[in-house]
Amino acid sequence: MADFSIRPARPDDAAAVVTLGATVHPYLVRGVARTRLMIAEPPPGEDWAAFVAERDGEPVGWVSAYRKVRTTEPDFGQISLLQVHPTARGRGIGGALFAAAAGHLRAAGVRRAAVTATPQALPFARRRGFEPVRELRYSALELAALDGVPADRVPDGVRLIALRETTAEELYAADVVAAADEPGDVAPQPPSFESWRYDIWQNPGLDHDCSTAALVAGEIVSFSLLVRDGDRVWSDMTATAPGHRGRGLARLVKSVALRRAAATGVTRAFTSNDEANLPMLAVNTRLGYRPVASQFSCVGSLEQSSGGR
Repeated sequence: MADFSIRPARPDDAAAVVTLGATVHPYLVRGVARTRLMIAEPPPGEDWAAFVAERDGEPVGWVSAYRKVRTTEPDFGQISLLQVHPTARGRGIGGALFAAAAGHLRAAGVRRAAVTATPQALPFARRRGFEPVRELRYSALELAALDGVPADRVPDGVRLIALRETTAEELYAADVVAAADEPGDVAPQPPSFESWRYDIWQNPGLDHDCSTAALVAGEIVSFSLLVRDGDRVWSDMTATAPGHRGRGLARLVKSVALRRAAATGVTRAFTSNDEANLPMLAVNTRLGYRPVASQFSCVGSLEQSSGGR
């Protein structure tokens, strides 16, 4: 008989789930307020759900699952952040969480999905019919290192602003243009403004003062968004409109955003990139980011997968 149980997540799980995440994936930045909001008021149109594994009255595992809205494949989902505390592994908790997430997506009509897996977890994914299609690099930067990096010159005709100086509608328009060719498991599609606003603009951790945008003729052409949790930040998105690439704007806005964060007490920054995204990897390397982990995005059919051990 299993010595654990799987149940739907509750808002009051947020603090324990964030602590669990910091243990399993210390290179991710997930705040309590954001986690609580996701559980209490799930994102619109995504059929989002999360499950907690509980043992001896304590959460020891977590997974979320949702329909991906930024793809052209309507029945494509994501099984996200499946994590089990190291002291609770080897009991089938991971398999039970996966089964709960996959069952939720199947009930919502999702037929294919992606799941991220560390190199050590690839056998787990493959046993469930999921094969790696993309490698993701996670990197960290000690912000003190920026003291030795000269500030980039702001090109003529470019004006830098804090995110607080713009509107959700303006940033959404810039994001749709800049993210059109973002690497992904399936072809990208712009999200609805409602979905985007929930996911990006209304994220409780989004730092509207440090996040930075570059304007040309009054329009956002490049931006770098930072999500903050205490003295750590996550680069949620750095992107430049295709017509303005090659001018160093991505590095400029990201460098300015990180320097602003450092001035307010942030000490470490984290980010992730597709290994195929060579321009952004080069930007991060020049800023001083160093790899700390890798994961693989694995895609498979939910109609063939099973819970398994």
